[in-house]
Amino acid sequence: MSAVFSVVAAQDDSARHDSAWRNLAFDEALLRAKPQSPVLWLWRNPQCVVLGRGQRAEREVDFSACSADGVPVLRRGSGGGTVYHDRGNLNITLVQPGAVEPLELLGTALSTLVSELGLSPRLTKRGLFIGADKLCGFAALRTKEGVLAHSTLLVSSNPELVTRYLTPTPEQAHPLDSERSPVTTLAAHGIGGYPDNLVIDAMSRELGTAIHRGPNEAELAQEQLLMHSRYGFSPWHLSGRARQLTAAPS
Repeated sequence: MSAVFSVVAAQDDSARHDSAWRNLAFDEALLRAKPQSPVLWLWRNPQCVVLGRGQRAEREVDFSACSADGVPVLRRGSGGGTVYHDRGNLNITLVQPGAVEPLELLGTALSTLVSELGLSPRLTKRGLFIGADKLCGFAALRTKEGVLAHSTLLVSSNPELVTRYLTPTPEQAHPLDSERSPVTTLAAHGIGGYPDNLVIDAMSRELGTAIHRGPNEAELAQEQLLMHSRYGFSPWHLSGRARQLTAAPS
């Protein structure tokens, strides 16, 4: 167990609060900055669809629905399946330096949290389930310096929007296709509010003392590099006919 871990405060500036592109860049920047101890970041995106690193958008996304509703389709640096983001879900990022595997730790912490909220979670390699319904999934990005693990915890999102913007699993599935499951939310089980403090408490039991801070210079510098090299450009997120669905920031 580490003696301490950092909890990075959410940014107050409107540029980050309203920009899914910058949030995704900062998410990866936390790992690229090569922290010396674990880092936790809790964050929310505006409405968007987020592809895993290797997925093909045309197999994952309902283009007509996203275009009609003005929902951008973006890509993150980690693997895993395509997810729907809005203010009704809580994104949880945990970065661990070295060869430590944070996915199991993150899954255990969230499973314990959900149990303490009075639900009966089922933790699998594909995510955290309540009965047959998925409450959150997991994804990871690994480098020589460390591992980034993150989860999208459904708090109060409308499950119907997930099926509106994401396609069903194709009949002839490819290895990188998302495995669709019915989803549920904490709100659907009578649990209100965001569990940010509960997440921090759960992680503290696994990692030690939480030290709250703002983004440091190394993280912000890596965010800028990633925006200029990848996240700020539509072709990196999508290709072909899907490019029109995402207008990268100028």
